[in-house]
Parts: sequence; C-alpha cells; structure tokens
Amino acid sequence: MSQNVTDPQTLIAEEPTDESAANRARVSATRLLRTLLRNGKAVAGLSIIVVFIVLALLAPVLFPGDPARITSAGASTPSLQHWLGTTTKGQDVLGLTLWGARSSLFVGFAAGIFSTVVGVLVGLSGAYFGRGLDEVLSLVTNVFLLVPGLPLLVILAAFMPPGLGTVIVVLVITGWAGSARVMRSQAMSIRGKDYVAAALVSGERPLRIMVREILPNMASVVMTTLLGCIIGSIGAQAGLEFLGLGDVNTISWGTNLFWATSDGSLMLGQWWIFVPSGLAIALVAFALALCNYAVDEITNPRLRRPKHATKSTAATTVVRKEEK
Repeated sequence: MSQNVTDPQTLIAEEPTDESAANRARVSATRLLRTLLRNGKAVAGLSIIVVFIVLALLAPVLFPGDPARITSAGASTPSLQHWLGTTTKGQDVLGLTLWGARSSLFVGFAAGIFSTVVGVLVGLSGAYFGRGLDEVLSLVTNVFLLVPGLPLLVILAAFMPPGLGTVIVVLVITGWAGSARVMRSQAMSIRGKDYVAAALVSGERPLRIMVREILPNMASVVMTTLLGCIIGSIGAQAGLEFLGLGDVNTISWGTNLFWATSDGSLMLGQWWIFVPSGLAIALVAFALALCNYAVDEITNPRLRRPKHATKSTAATTVVRKEEK
C-alpha cells in the first residue's frame, strides 16, 4: 500500500522557485503603495489627511500662545477677524480646531498603529505556532471581543490617570482584538503555502518565516486593518472626551465638543462653535475610508471597474438599436 508523502529533498530542491515567489511577496507592500498613488480615491483621501497634518503642525505658528485662554469677549459669529467665530469664553474657534487636530490625530494614529501591531503579533503567533498557544490567544481574543467596547472604555478611562498616554493605552486595550482575529484568519491561509513549507524544511527560524515569508503576503490586510483602527481610535477618543472622561485640559476635537456642550452652545444654537470640530472628525474619517476602499479596490479584483466598461456598454446599446 503506497503512501503519498512529500519528500523533504523535493521541497529543498524546489526552494529557489518558492523563494522567488517569496521575493515577489516581499515587494507587495511597495507595489501596493505605488498603486495607491495612482488611485483617485486614495489620492483624494491622502490629500485630505496631508492638509490636516500640515495645518496641525502649523497651529503654533498660525495661532501662537494659549488658544484656550479665556477672555471677556464672549461668543461671536464668524467674521474677518475670527474666521470661525469665538466661543462663549472668547476663544477663537479656528485656533481651537487647529490645535485640537494635533492631539486628535496623534492619539488616533498612535492608538491605531499600536492596536494593529498587537493584532499582528497575536494573530500571526497563534496562526504559526498553533496548538496550545493558538488556543490561549484565541480565548483571550474572544473574551475581549465579547466584552462591550463602550462600557470597557468608560471604566478604564474613569479609573486611570488623565492624559494622552492614558487615552492611547485605553484605546489599544479595547481595539486590538478585532485586528488579531482578522490577522489570524489571514495568516492561517498563508501558513500552508508551498514556500512556507520549503522554508520550514530548510530549517529557517520561526521569526524569519513569519516576518519574511508570511507577513509580506498580508500587506493589504494589514493596511486595511490599520486604517480601520485609526478611524475607530479617532472616533473613540472624541467620544470619551465628549463624555468628559478624557483630559479636559487638553485641546482636542473631543474636548472642543465637550466644552461646547457644557457652555450650552447646542441649546443656544451657536453652531459655529461645535460644527468645525465635528466636521473635522467626519472629514478625517471620510478620508481614511477613501484610502481603505482604495486598498480593497486594488486587492479585490471583483471591485475593480474595467476602464472601457462604459464605452463597451454604450457601443452594445447602439448596435442593438441599429439591429432593431
């Protein structure tokens, strides 16, 4: 009775071919970035993000001093002197919005990056080593996924000292589990590829296999997960600070909304005080969503729209009319 067993020598002999496939996988991230720069949605989204980052960096130059300084001017509608008006405390709304972008973008990107890194480490380790480690990591991941996110955010933020570092830690603790589940699923499908088996037989170290053979093939998934984590982190930070659970002494889009509510701007119809920060959050989320959709469009052939699809449809319609 013959048994079909893969000869290790055969795998080693085929290693150059598999290695070439792995080499192509290593440049997938670079190709993805180059393709993104040629995608209209990605260019539009990145342009919006760059504008916000530049304005945030220029905030100390455009509005030097303390933008939260209280004056006796009171609330005023937008004018040539104050383009977005002033708050009930006499603070310039445009200055608060630009200064708020600094902490909001920093916390959002930092928490999103750390959440993705933790998700990659947990998901990739569980998928590669399997067995007991995978069961333990999957159990921990499922526990964090089952715990309601908002109550956990509120509890952690209430009992930890205020500050941007605390907000980042809280957002990472509550945001890594979803990315870990996605990474594990993707890594499990790549774990059985031929070039990974060839690397195992040739005696490569587990860390090298995970970093150089498996992770490059997950570039698109990592990027979409990262963008999703950043969007969620920016929204979660704004929500926490709007509820007064953040550091109210820090200027951010969330604290701007918190003070607008506390000062009664919503009740008084002073729209120019709370609309800019809310609109900034929406624009950044929209820009990141555009980039996310562009990545999906590039990596998923079913979402790609043929360039000449419209012309072909029009030509077919004309031919049918002529036949009638």
